[in-house]
Amino acid sequence: MSDTLNPTVPDTPSAPPPRSTLGRLIRNPLAAMSLLILAVLIIASVCAPLLAPYGPADATLADAFAHPGGGHLLGADSAGRDILSRLVYGGRNTLGGAVIALGLALLLGVPAGLYAGYRGGWFDAAASWSVNLVMALPAMVVLLASRAVLGPDVWALMMVLGVLAAPSFYRLVRGIVADIRGELYVDAARVSGLSDPRIVARHVLIVVRGPIIIQTALVAGVAIALQAGLEFLGIGSGSTATWGSMLNEAFQNIQRAPLLMLWPGLALGLTNAALVLLAAALRDTLEDRSPRRRRPRRAGATTAAPTHHSAGDGERAGLLSVRGLKVAYTLADGSDKEVVHGIDFDVHEGEIVGLVGESGSGKTQTAFSVLGILPEGGRLSAGSIHLSGQELAGLPERAHRSLRGTTVAYIPQEPMSNLDPAFTVGNHLTEPLRHHLGLSRKQATDRAVELLRQVEIPAPEDVLRRYPHEISGGMAQRVLIAGAISCDPQLLIADEPTTALDVRVQAEILDLLRRLRDERGLGVLLVTHNLGVVADLCDRVAVMNRGRLVETGTTRQILHHPLDPYTRNLLGAVLDSAPAREPWQPRPTRSVSA
Repeated sequence: MSDTLNPTVPDTPSAPPPRSTLGRLIRNPLAAMSLLILAVLIIASVCAPLLAPYGPADATLADAFAHPGGGHLLGADSAGRDILSRLVYGGRNTLGGAVIALGLALLLGVPAGLYAGYRGGWFDAAASWSVNLVMALPAMVVLLASRAVLGPDVWALMMVLGVLAAPSFYRLVRGIVADIRGELYVDAARVSGLSDPRIVARHVLIVVRGPIIIQTALVAGVAIALQAGLEFLGIGSGSTATWGSMLNEAFQNIQRAPLLMLWPGLALGLTNAALVLLAAALRDTLEDRSPRRRRPRRAGATTAAPTHHSAGDGERAGLLSVRGLKVAYTLADGSDKEVVHGIDFDVHEGEIVGLVGESGSGKTQTAFSVLGILPEGGRLSAGSIHLSGQELAGLPERAHRSLRGTTVAYIPQEPMSNLDPAFTVGNHLTEPLRHHLGLSRKQATDRAVELLRQVEIPAPEDVLRRYPHEISGGMAQRVLIAGAISCDPQLLIADEPTTALDVRVQAEILDLLRRLRDERGLGVLLVTHNLGVVADLCDRVAVMNRGRLVETGTTRQILHHPLDPYTRNLLGAVLDSAPAREPWQPRPTRSVSA
């Protein structure tokens, strides 16, 4: 892992590529050509009354099957109607119908998929059942039946098609959102106090937008093809100019005037090809997060912590006080399983308390109870949690959310997994500042730079523009710490903040936490299984085993004079006093007699 203390300085700047999405999109030749084709078709269709030399139904029998040229640029059909005029007017109906079907499919499928994938529950079950039912229906048969009921109105048929196409968006979006809702960076955004709509808008939509763009092009192409197919079969309104009706009329006269098939077929083919190519190029442009900056090169006193009484006495701490905390989960059979069994502890201002225990002891469940982010099925079944004088037990989610980031903040383990790879470091830091403190974009950026300086990140202006994959693990952990203190919380909950880091970076992170405690008077609840970290950083220790608090006391008391057998076993498992192994020696070889 790279060293976080090696500063980088900018090298000679190179010409950056265009920053705007449109600017990068039009530099793609296929995208530019597709945009040009679609723009010509759309403008010609919208401005048909101004551009078309004739009306769509103007017929002159003397001009029947007229060849291209003269008064008919693309020729005339069997009734003497101008092909160019009908092509332009037909685009209004064909493209307009596709827009109706596509818009309705997006409106019904995407929000429902987002909600079902993010929330789950009864809505997910009901919506999935309804979607499966709709997808089991053959689209063409339903459209034919709808035509018999609703008449030959193309707009009504396209609305029916929109309902039939909505499940494709629903299943696509729901599947992706269900996969990413458990990602650590989504949990980190939730802990920072962002509302669910804001998390979906910032962290979820950016993941599903690429597949939605591709699916939009495919559904639009299917809508255009189905509409043209219905008109080709003569099911639509024969009096309305559409590309499908033009194909129908051309097919009937294919032996006499085969050129009539060319123009509507060319319009349909170019439209569908342009849609697919443009969607692919737009998706690639949005997903391209290559660096737009110059390449960097390498550059050449502790305050004593206060002591407090343990949680066993009647006095409750002013910052965090937990009494009789029980956490339970509802199992699939409806029964409850309790994982935390009535624990008590306090965290005072300026104090670092270590919550220690092996994996599965209930440490993280306790921390999540304070944060109000227990996983699905978990709940606070009993007990009291006082945070800065406010009772958290039974607190509504909206009120609990307002405390995250401002009163209590969270530093997670696995720093690289808790940063959204789609956003820069600056985006991660400025979003909570703008949401909680109402800062402008410039004010939030200036504040983010200052926060990176406070956590000892060199060249903060440069780091602010980097994506998570462009920084080291130690630097990523510092970014998370900067985000945790960005809104001046009173309590930090650090869940194994040094687990994924090498030894030297661990020491730097611990020194940083100690300095922030001294400068800001923060209370820190440190969740860890590393007794070395406890000895180096904590003022008091609470030892958990199988959901119960077995021992509390000062760090010196717990490490040197433990009372509970489980605590002694934990200390006995530390290898610091184990004798070193003898160096390896090769086995002597035995001679083999002839």
